[in-house]
Amino acid sequence: MQSPCVIEKLKEFYREKSDPKQAEELSRQIATYEDAGVGRCWLRDQECARIVAEAICYFNGERYDLIEWCVMPNHVHVIVNLRASYSFENIVRSWKNYTARRINLHVGNAGRLWATDYFDRVIRDEEHLVRARRYVRMNPVKAGLCHTPEEWRWSSAYKE
Repeated sequence: MQSPCVIEKLKEFYREKSDPKQAEELSRQIATYEDAGVGRCWLRDQECARIVAEAICYFNGERYDLIEWCVMPNHVHVIVNLRASYSFENIVRSWKNYTARRINLHVGNAGRLWATDYFDRVIRDEEHLVRARRYVRMNPVKAGLCHTPEEWRWSSAYKE
């Protein structure tokens, strides 16, 4: 998705940081901007959010196992366990290419939809996984989009 200039600059600066404390602080700043709804927010449109949610879920159980996911108005969180012979880079590229074509068609847009990069992290242990899952589940609540994770239609936590 097109991110405003400030987010792109923070991400560029983040990639250059070798100090883990500085990198972590920049990561928090980027999340704060994203959670505030900065940017184009194409995924506020229910059809656009549906396109992304379906793309994320499409190869679940085949190329990867979804652990947790959430489509926010201007970004997406996904925690997956990769299956052998599939790289995260290729999976993300596939999601971005497919959803960009479909969303651009839906909204009558042309050109780049998603930011060129993405953030990924290796889950180190069970405690880290628990924290990451909670972060993803609580993201729409923290952003004021719903009261409980189960209310957010575009997430693995959603309960009808």
